[in-house]
Formats: sequence, structure tokens, C-alpha cells
Amino acid sequence: MTIRVLLADDQALLRSAFRVLVDSEPDMEVVGEASDGAEAVRLTREERADVVLMDIRMPGTDGLAATRLISEDPSLAHVRVVILTTFEVDDYVVRSLRAGASGFLGKGSEPDELLAAIRVAAGGEALLSPAATKGLIARFLAQGDDEEPDPLRTERLAALTVREREVLVQVAGGHSNDEIAERLEVSPLTVKTHVNRAMAKLGARDRAQLVVIAYESGLVRPRAE
Repeated sequence: MTIRVLLADDQALLRSAFRVLVDSEPDMEVVGEASDGAEAVRLTREERADVVLMDIRMPGTDGLAATRLISEDPSLAHVRVVILTTFEVDDYVVRSLRAGASGFLGKGSEPDELLAAIRVAAGGEALLSPAATKGLIARFLAQGDDEEPDPLRTERLAALTVREREVLVQVAGGHSNDEIAERLEVSPLTVKTHVNRAMAKLGARDRAQLVVIAYESGLVRPRAE
């Protein structure tokens, strides 16, 4: 199955470089290029993209607004957005996850990391790797604001079983299914089942959204470094 990739960035040279890289892979193809957020949303619908590589800073409708429009559209529920960032502004990472992004990647990443990110996102997983980014999501969410836990999120946690809550805590820590299985002494398949059930009960699109819910509900609290 070929992964259909949409490139959204206002720099034509960067889009061209990404296109060459993506099109060189036998399991993926670039189906469109957008120079602003509004065009990205339109092309995502028209070209039936699976993964959108989304720049944050674009003219007009920016990447965050475009990500939110995509994630809130039921007809685009299958689409995964990977935000491209320089990590210079921590708040952007927080906001991108809350907007519905499945993960984020530095523009200075190696080609293999970018291709891996596309495959991870297309597979429905959150981009919590490579290791350099693994702890960033939790830390950025913790630093994003000083709001009290969302009561609606907290109330929805009541629908989870004890084991599902335990797994959710591990997901929020950025651990893979295999790592969680080892920690909880269960099989990876069992972990996957619990993750999928938690996503369904909490209305989460993917693991990245589970991380957001875990922190916003107060289930997981930041640990001092």
C-alpha cells in the first residue's frame, strides 16, 4: 500500500527537496504541494492524502490552524499530520499536538528520520521517537500553561478500566507498546488492545492525543527534571 503524502511549506525549495526524498521510496508518493494552510486543507481533501508534512509558519492560514481544520473534519479522520518545526518555540509543539497533530519533527532531521516519521504516522502511531524527542512532548505539555485539569477530560477517564489507565500513563511517558508490555508484564498485543480501547473511549485520534488527554486531565503530572 502506497502512502500518499502532502507537502505543506511556503518555501518552494524545501518542498522540492522533500518531494525528491519521498518519491524515491517505493512505498510512498507525493500527491500534492501547498504553500499555505488553506491550500493544504483543500489538497488534503482533493488528493486523499494519508500524511501531511505541515510547516507551522505559513502566510494566511498557518500550519496550526490548518492542522485543526483537518483533525476536526470527520471525512479526514484517516489523515495524520506531522508538524515540521525547528524546536525554537516550545509553545508551538504544545499547540500543534492540541490542534490534532500526530507528532512533530525537526527540519534539520536526517532523511531517514523524515521517512520513518511518515511511516510511523501512516501506521497510526504517534511520533514520539527518535529518542531526542521522546521526552519533549511531556515536558512541553507540562510547561504549556498552568491551567487546572480539564474537568470534562477527567470525567471521561472514569470510563477506563484500571489496566487501561495504567497503560495510558505509560503512553504519556512516551513508551512503545513493547516497552509497556515489559513494564506491565503482559504481551504487546494486550497493550495494543488496551491502547485502542482507551483511544475509542476518550475520542483520541492516535497516541499523541492520548498524551494530551493524560496531561490535560491531570492523570499524569510533570516530574521535575
